[in-house]
Amino acid sequence: MNFEPLIQVKNLKKSFPIKDSYLRAIDDISFEIYEGETLGLVGESGCGKSTLGKLLIRLEPPTEGEIIFQKKNITRMHAEDLRNVRREIQMIFQDPYASLNPRMKIADIIAEPLDIHQTHPGLLKMQRVEELLHVVGLDPYIGNRFPHELSGGQRQRIGIARALALNPKFIICDEPISALDVSVQAQIINLLKKLQKNVGLTFLFIAHDLGVVKYISTRVAVMYLGKILELAPSAELYDKPLHPYTQALLSAIPIPDPKLERSRIKVLLKGEIPSPLSPPKGCVFSTRCPFASKTCFTIKPKWKEVAPKHFTACHLYDLPRSGD
Repeated sequence: MNFEPLIQVKNLKKSFPIKDSYLRAIDDISFEIYEGETLGLVGESGCGKSTLGKLLIRLEPPTEGEIIFQKKNITRMHAEDLRNVRREIQMIFQDPYASLNPRMKIADIIAEPLDIHQTHPGLLKMQRVEELLHVVGLDPYIGNRFPHELSGGQRQRIGIARALALNPKFIICDEPISALDVSVQAQIINLLKKLQKNVGLTFLFIAHDLGVVKYISTRVAVMYLGKILELAPSAELYDKPLHPYTQALLSAIPIPDPKLERSRIKVLLKGEIPSPLSPPKGCVFSTRCPFASKTCFTIKPKWKEVAPKHFTACHLYDLPRSGD
């Protein structure tokens, strides 16, 4: 892994107007993704994970903040410049059927990025399509089929092939295995790991399954209500989670050993996730946190490095002020 940031996100915000108010989908988050790594992104449904992915590829414009890709600010980039950037950033979508045009043959679906960017004229285009089918483990004859003739796993491999067509450096995987059978999920995960090793790709891997995220990720970021609450190397976050929300998420992962499963202490969260239309004034997790104090309800915690490369936003780790 290269220790040079491929992407830098600075104070990113995204709000959607709803009647007389605003829904804060992404609320002032900052992080970096390094070249060659996989950053896992986890959190409950509706916390803003997919919205963040769309912001990074500029399918959605941010409300505030900056997105720096390869030292270029793509936040307010004009359409033509952004078109060139999108050759370097691609996305694999959650539903492998809905993301493929049912009226197009597989070969044409994979070739579409090549046509748009005019990179492979004539016979070179079909050679590239066959090469991509081989890379994702499919026979070239599949190129003459339509999406409905393929299985879910095959369709997702087509989505991966399409994402690879222009040799991107960064791929956003938006829950790419959640719609697949368990038996197929492992195949897709192993394919992504193999591609990363062979091609040197960088991934943002969005998922619900914490076990999968642990297996594939170099580092893991934990989101809740539009904010990142913790970010750390994968092994450290799973062994030593700092934020109470992360601790609750990890305690919900079942352990195969029945004795250990019965003996371990689970962190049970009370209440419901607050509405993003009116989030808590202080820490966004304060209404459900078992350790919340008065400070948590009134003051937003600062994003800080508590241990080497281990960041969190929690008042439990505030440094004592002089004179306290």
